[in-house]
Amino acid sequence: MSLIKSISGIRGTIGGKPGSSLTPPDLLAFTSAYAQWLSNQGKPSNSKRYRVVVGRDARISGEMVESFVQNTLMAMGIDVIAAGLATTPTVEMAVIQSQADGGIILTASHNPRQWNALKLLNHKGEFLSAADGVALLEMALHGQFEYAEVDDLGVKTKKDYLEAHIDAVLQLPQVNQQAIRNKKLKVVVDAVNSVGGFAIPDMLKALGVNDIICLNCSPDGNFAHNPEPLPENLGEICQAVVENKADLGIVVDPDVDRLAFINEDGSFFGEEYTLVAVSDYLLKKNVGNTVSNLSSSRALRDVTLKYGGSYSAAAVGEVNVVEMMKETKAVIGGEGNGGIIFPDLHYGRDALVGVALFLSHLVASGKSMKELKQSYPEYHMSKNKIQLSADTNPDLVLQKIQTKFEDENPITIDGVKIDFENSWVHLRKSNTEPIIRIYTEAQTEDEAEQLAKLFLSKINDIGLD
Repeated sequence: MSLIKSISGIRGTIGGKPGSSLTPPDLLAFTSAYAQWLSNQGKPSNSKRYRVVVGRDARISGEMVESFVQNTLMAMGIDVIAAGLATTPTVEMAVIQSQADGGIILTASHNPRQWNALKLLNHKGEFLSAADGVALLEMALHGQFEYAEVDDLGVKTKKDYLEAHIDAVLQLPQVNQQAIRNKKLKVVVDAVNSVGGFAIPDMLKALGVNDIICLNCSPDGNFAHNPEPLPENLGEICQAVVENKADLGIVVDPDVDRLAFINEDGSFFGEEYTLVAVSDYLLKKNVGNTVSNLSSSRALRDVTLKYGGSYSAAAVGEVNVVEMMKETKAVIGGEGNGGIIFPDLHYGRDALVGVALFLSHLVASGKSMKELKQSYPEYHMSKNKIQLSADTNPDLVLQKIQTKFEDENPITIDGVKIDFENSWVHLRKSNTEPIIRIYTEAQTEDEAEQLAKLFLSKINDIGLD
């Protein structure tokens, strides 16, 4: 069993002992701490009491976790707006649209079915800052919580925000609804039996796409395959796109903040290239800056520079990308895992706006999916990890790598990233287990693999020092 407490929330496997997995006492402590943190922020924004939007993905434990979280918030005197089954970006949008004081999303994102988590939002519908996350963790560990008396208990109201979310996407001037409708696209959707099973088809229908073939679109939480949208997990949709002679396939993770596409021949468009393609479309219309994290493809930098914009790399983590986007006034940003952050809508990874912008780009290009992919710089990525012994200090290992390659001016805001002329390597320690992750990218698969092997070897050598 596992329980991971971090500045971004609490994540763990259901069942087991308190403190070692995600159990009712852990839910009580962390939700109470969030309520306490909220009450420390000042007066409620738009009502007499604080209001928090709570939504969840469709995983099996969701209803149980939802009940604990909602009831704890009400016990702390906070009104709950129950969004029910909802995507992560829909809950983020709901906080903004309802002028709530915060939000809690119950989802373990791409993790398997035994996992669940609380993702915590502020009044802007954005994830908490690092400082706020640390303060909340302290409250959860040491807090002495005072619960509301009977006349001050919070109340619960229910509201579905998906339609409002979709309407907001359609209002964006960059979304060409009519052109998409005229194209009469045939699309296959794999939503891994979670909330994308209704959210993505609804988004497509609103855009004028009526020929939709749904795979794993029953939001019952019985994930039909590993829910991370990676090629090795997507054989079914790749085959279905070809068999149905579809124009493309769309894949999302359980909470719909990651987005991947399948080409018309069943090949993978590339999760890394979701952000690249959307950025290409937007920068054509409005030259500006872009941001992704250090482990994302160099192709975004290339596309940005082509249009005269400036590219910046942030530390891994959505909150870090958002912070850098605000600092650089980026017009688009996100993460190479298929996460699109479009600030004209909101500062959060959002597969719904990603679908709308990508399809607008596809139909405007006049290209097929495969032709569109071939129009971008070709890079290949290799993702590896190395297990360290329990007594090995990963920080010391990374420091030695940094020193060894100091002539390459390594970036050290998040582990060590070394940019070479035609490739890069990014090494990061895990916060939960004794491993170092090694991501490499180069212009061919073989070069990326060879670079990874080189650094695996160097870390092994260092570990023996």
